[in-house]
Amino acid sequence: MSSDVVIIGGGPAALTAALYSLRGGKTVTIIEKDAFGGQIADSPRVENFPSIRKISGLDFSNNFFEQVSNLGADMEMDEVKSIEKKDNLFIVKGQYGTYEGKVVILATGVKHRHLGVENEDKFFAHGISYCAVCDGPFYSGKDVMVIGDANSALQYAILLASECHHVDVVTLFDKFFADKMLVDGLMSLKNVSIYHNRSAMKFNGTDKLESVTFQDTKTKEIIEMKDEACFIAIGQIPDNDRFNNLVDLERGFIITDEDMKTKTPGVFAAGDCRKKKWRQLATACNDGAIASLNAGNYILSLK
Repeated sequence: MSSDVVIIGGGPAALTAALYSLRGGKTVTIIEKDAFGGQIADSPRVENFPSIRKISGLDFSNNFFEQVSNLGADMEMDEVKSIEKKDNLFIVKGQYGTYEGKVVILATGVKHRHLGVENEDKFFAHGISYCAVCDGPFYSGKDVMVIGDANSALQYAILLASECHHVDVVTLFDKFFADKMLVDGLMSLKNVSIYHNRSAMKFNGTDKLESVTFQDTKTKEIIEMKDEACFIAIGQIPDNDRFNNLVDLERGFIITDEDMKTKTPGVFAAGDCRKKKWRQLATACNDGAIASLNAGNYILSLK
C-alpha cells in the first residue's frame, strides 16, 4: 500500500496532520496500534480547546476520527515495527502489513507512567488524573493530592494550589528531584503540605476516589490520606526506540526543530512523542498542522 503521507499514531497530532494533508490533496495512511483518538479519548471533559466550551474527550475523538475518515484517509490498525528509507520512499513495516510513503509523520504520543497499585485504573477519571492542567479546574476549592517528586509534580502542585483549597504533595523519597526555583516556590505556599517517604499502596472509594493508603518507607506505618482527587506525576513513557535509525532521541523523545523536522529529510514528528515543554491537546494539534504543511513542501521538492 502506497500513500503520499504515512502517519504513525492516531491521536490529535496524527489526526490534525492527516486533516491538513488530505485538504492539501495528499493521500494519507494512518497506522494506529490501539485505538484512534489518543489519550484525550479517556478524558471525561475537555474545556480548554479553542471554540469548544465543553465536550467529552470521547466525543471529541470520535468527531475528529469521522472528519478525517470522511475526507478519505486510509485507517489501518497495525503496530509499526520498523521504518527504512529507500531512495525517495519510506518502507513502513507493521505486524500485519507493509506500507510505503513519500513522507512519514511520527505521532506516537506517550503513556503516563502509572504507579501500578490497587484500584488505580478503577478510579481513573473518577478522582485520579495524570494531567493537572487538563483536570485541575474540576477540583477548584477542593482538597487534592499530587504524587511525584520531580519538575512536573511540583509544577502540578503549584498550579493546583492557585485554585484548590489545599494540596498534599507526597513523594516516595526523602527529597525533591526538581529545580530549586520550583522547590522554593512550592515551599512558600501556605495551602500546601509535603509528605516524604511514603509509598502508595491502594486507592480507596466506592464510585469515586475518597482516600489513598500509603506506607511510610522508614517506619512502615500505614497511613490513609483523604483527598477528593489525586494527580499522579511520575513521568511519561515514549515509544520511539524502533525509529532510532531515522531520528535522534533524548530520553526516548524525538528531537525536532520548530518545523517538526527530524534529522532525516522526509521524517517529521508531532505531538507528545517529541521533545517539548508543553504537552496539551492544543499544542498537539499545532504540531500536527506544522508537520503536515512542511511535509507537503518536502513532497513538492521531490518533483
